[in-house]
Amino acid sequence: MTGIDLPNQESGHRGDSLPQSKGRGLLAHLPVGLHHMASVVKDQERTRQFFEDILGLPLVATWCERAFNSELGREIEYCHCFYGLADGSVLAFFQFAEDDVYEFCKSVPQPGRFEHFALKVDKATWEEIDARAAEAGLSRRHTNHGYCASLYLESPDKLKVEFVYDPEDVEAINAMRRADAHSEMRRWLQGDRRPNNHDRPKRPT
Repeated sequence: MTGIDLPNQESGHRGDSLPQSKGRGLLAHLPVGLHHMASVVKDQERTRQFFEDILGLPLVATWCERAFNSELGREIEYCHCFYGLADGSVLAFFQFAEDDVYEFCKSVPQPGRFEHFALKVDKATWEEIDARAAEAGLSRRHTNHGYCASLYLESPDKLKVEFVYDPEDVEAINAMRRADAHSEMRRWLQGDRRPNNHDRPKRPT
């Protein structure tokens, strides 16, 4: 014996492995690429200096957000900055208005609750992945951010995986945010925390 947990021939499961697939095979259309990688930072301006001024990656969007966080039980304010890559994917960073939220969500020493990676797909593939996850009994979450629609899943190692499709007017949205990315970041950092995402659905009261 090697110590490997061999499959249970009756159940088709191996230890605490996921349920067996039902022969659906691979996706008809694989994700087209990485949509974004997200991390939590302490200071957006220092982050911008590093990625834009030193490394030469452009700041292409700054989203100023206010959203309810169920773990903290209150609304939180954050600035979400995106740095563009050649294929249209981005590196994304969160800065929170309050120090206690940063300490709660920061990426080190424990993985931050906002940290995840996202794969860009078309709407049909997004719906197929959602159906597959539902069929497998996986926990999942849907979020309409206004500028994209997201499906969140969690791997067995607790890694947050997001699948994203863009709205039809994504180019217009991107152009709008590219035009004011720097001014919106400065505004937010100077204490003006008004959200600029007017397309995000409001949380029911």
